[in-house]
Amino acid sequence: MNTTRLSSGPRHSLQGVAGAFILLPLLAVLGLAQNPTPLLTESADKLVAVLQSQASQKEKADACRQLSVIGTKDAVPALVALLADDRLHHMARYALETIPDPGADVALRQALARLKGRPLAGVIGSLGVRHDAEAVAPLGNLLQDPDADVAQAAARALGKIGTGAAAKALDGALAGVSPGNRLALCEGLLRCAETLMAKGQRNDALAVYDHLRSVSEPHQVRAASLRGSILMRGKDGLPLLLQALRGDDFVLVSAAARTAQELPGPEVTQALATELPQLPADKQIVIIQTLAKRADAAALPALQALARRGPRLVRIEAIRALPQIGHPSAVPSLVELLSDPDAELARLARESLAGLRGQETDAAIDALLKSGEPNQRLTALELIGRRRMVGYVPALLKAAGDADAQVRPAALKKLGELGGPAELSQLVALLERASSAQDLDAAEQALSAICARTPSPEASAEKLVGALASAKPAQKATLLRVLTSVGGAAALQAVRTAVTDTDAEVHSAAIRALGAWKSADAAPELLALAKTSTNPTDKTLCLRSYLDWGSHPDLSAPQRLAICVAASGLVAQPEEKRLLLGALGGIPALEALRMAAPLLEEAATAKEASAAVVSIADKLLKGTDSASVAPQIVEPLRKAGEVAGSSDLGKKARGLLEQAERKATQK
Repeated sequence: MNTTRLSSGPRHSLQGVAGAFILLPLLAVLGLAQNPTPLLTESADKLVAVLQSQASQKEKADACRQLSVIGTKDAVPALVALLADDRLHHMARYALETIPDPGADVALRQALARLKGRPLAGVIGSLGVRHDAEAVAPLGNLLQDPDADVAQAAARALGKIGTGAAAKALDGALAGVSPGNRLALCEGLLRCAETLMAKGQRNDALAVYDHLRSVSEPHQVRAASLRGSILMRGKDGLPLLLQALRGDDFVLVSAAARTAQELPGPEVTQALATELPQLPADKQIVIIQTLAKRADAAALPALQALARRGPRLVRIEAIRALPQIGHPSAVPSLVELLSDPDAELARLARESLAGLRGQETDAAIDALLKSGEPNQRLTALELIGRRRMVGYVPALLKAAGDADAQVRPAALKKLGELGGPAELSQLVALLERASSAQDLDAAEQALSAICARTPSPEASAEKLVGALASAKPAQKATLLRVLTSVGGAAALQAVRTAVTDTDAEVHSAAIRALGAWKSADAAPELLALAKTSTNPTDKTLCLRSYLDWGSHPDLSAPQRLAICVAASGLVAQPEEKRLLLGALGGIPALEALRMAAPLLEEAATAKEASAAVVSIADKLLKGTDSASVAPQIVEPLRKAGEVAGSSDLGKKARGLLEQAERKATQK
């Protein structure tokens, strides 16, 4: 590209510079910024010129940002000149930190003597970013600076530099450091240790960690140095780890436990397991949690021993740890704990066994299910359900005929959770043999659950309807309730037929099943019964169930209005009238308003009628034909406002009345 052409006029010059900046990220990735092309050199010169001009703060900040990509040693003087600028020193350092020329290091070191405060702390940080080993001596002199920000910045920068000399400077200042600066200085030493280790200088790093372990405060330094000392020694650090666990400093106890999670090797697990019985309860809990996270089966004997006997909180933690290790050898201990007299421990054992996968666990559950003890069979049923052991459905069917009154319903409920359409006929047969209310209830739950999951509701309904003819009254009532959840034409017809059953229990169940029907095709049946029934209770139940469909969201406004109209001649009790008003209030139709308005005159329904009238009027006034209906809304709204008085509903009624009167006048 012709650079002369780029600089031949202001527009071309700006385009050339902008084009160069677009290429900067790519060139930086390719490493070309270290050997800049003439174009980039020219661009860098222009950026330096911006720094030396009277440009705005933003322009200079942008120039620094761009020099961080293409800056060379020629940019260093201009950038150094900004290090004392309160507004731009951070951007100048941002650029200096990336310039590869050693001159940037020299300039930053020289700036240490002439800066103070935040600019000085910033330059110190930049020397740390650049890992300038030659800055160790001057930075060491600043560790005792009276400005805490400066002293702490020097400590952290020396840590980043991470040489032996840097560690020595920090270590030498440790004895006389002020409490406020102690953490920063220790942090610098810890960073030095990490860097020294990364460079292979293991002994030097260990010396730093071991020295820091003697520091009494801050506590996080003691914990970090202990971790470093142990991890660097590997398995040879085990004595140090155990020493910390035995000590009285719980900061170090926790640090040792966390470090043990990182330390590999079976000998670590064995050492912790051997130490475990000798420790007090609070430390045992910490070590149990550590062993659980290590998930090493070698810890199981010690954990099982503590799970069986020991302080209660320790036993709880040990039981929780067993499934985390996930080894089948824990199964016998957990089975034994299922019968522990402490109910909470027995419950935790069940939870742990439920979370322990494998054939050994399945075999243990199978043995429990075949046990002669009802409690063990109940435990097995719970575990079968929690583990979703669908292969045990045949065993559940057998257990549903168990002689024990608690086992039977428990098995039926698990069949509802794990069974499918293939088990429907067998469940119906079990229902027919049910002899207690508990069994009937469990069978109903199981049948309803399976029918809800079946892909063919019609087939389910056919099996249930087929069983009605020979069923006893209690079983027949159960089947009718299940048919409610299945739905469909065949199920509805069966329920409608059962309404005429001579048995009072069956008749009542059929009426209630119609009232709980999930689809609107039951509404005509409810209306017919509300009109013809001679039983006052049946009449009331059917009418109220029918009115519920008048406010059902799945029906259109005309359908709901038709239901309200059909029911209006049957409502007599205040509660029924309130149900009617509740339905009418959601229908935007004049007919609904005309039906609601007369009930404003009755004391028992005036409040609900006011709410219904206001709701209907509000919808009508928002409609497209509001002007034509407004005259017919005025009087009902006036009366609703009088009834509601000064309440919020009354205020809304009067506001709508004003709208209706305006629209009526406009027409």
